[in-house]
Amino acid sequence: MAKRIHRRPDADSQDGLEKYGDATFADPVNKKYPIDTPGRIKAAWAYIHQHINAEKYSAEEVRTIKIRIRRAAVAGTVALPDSDEFVALMDRVRKKKR
Repeated sequence: MAKRIHRRPDADSQDGLEKYGDATFADPVNKKYPIDTPGRIKAAWAYIHQHINAEKYSAEEVRTIKIRIRRAAVAGTVALPDSDEFVALMDRVRKKKR
């Protein structure tokens, strides 16, 4: 697991604090992917599996974020969707919007 997630030049950690308050984040450096409620845990899982979001991190950082989200899900007894099924669903949704 990555020991540290690097600060992203495109992310303003203050925005995360203003939007989510003093929440627990899967990326605490950039204040991204809040994981303090069941809805936010599911949303974080959905967003980190989108290519456009994951590509902003190294592979090790993505792995760390996913592990933190999974741990929060287990602690909060939140069922996460299968990641492959989710990615396929997102592809279908995007194609319908075009």
